[in-house]
Amino acid sequence: MESRRWALQDAKNRFSQVAEEAIAYGPQVVTRRGRDVVVLVSTEEYARLTRPRATLAEFLLASPLPHSGLEVERDGTPGRDAAL
Repeated sequence: MESRRWALQDAKNRFSQVAEEAIAYGPQVVTRRGRDVVVLVSTEEYARLTRPRATLAEFLLASPLPHSGLEVERDGTPGRDAAL
């Protein structure tokens, strides 16, 4: 069995079943007036979806730019005068 759609009233009346199916089969979509409004997922799936894939440091270290040969030079001229 795969994920399925539940009308809001049915999902309210059969919440235990909706939760069990989310655990066993994956996300369960709840609709209101024919439109998707809520998705019920297991805590395992939620943790997987919200876990950072890498720390910022790991992301920056994995960047291809340090080894790309790209050279950035800064213009040494001072900025313009501003009246404050």
